[in-house]
Amino acid sequence: MIYFILISVLLLLMIAASVYSIIQKDLLYAVLATGIISLILSILYYLLQAPDVALTEAAIGVALTTIIFVITIRNTVRMEDESDKKEKFKSAVK
Repeated sequence: MIYFILISVLLLLMIAASVYSIIQKDLLYAVLATGIISLILSILYYLLQAPDVALTEAAIGVALTTIIFVITIRNTVRMEDESDKKEKFKSAVK
């Protein structure tokens, strides 16, 4: 019974993180939410007696993919930063 409750709670958390990552406007928060989804999924794989798949999901899904996305977002110009630059430029020209 506890096993069923634990899996149900993890599935609900995964669904909530999925919805959050879809509706989130900030890309960094959306990527972190997908990392949380992968972490929950690796825990579920471990609970379902698939430790090799859990380790692979943890290594690739949580660590590598999240790090690559965060580095990519950090190296690109964010929309908020671009609009701030335009406003600063307009105020400097006046």
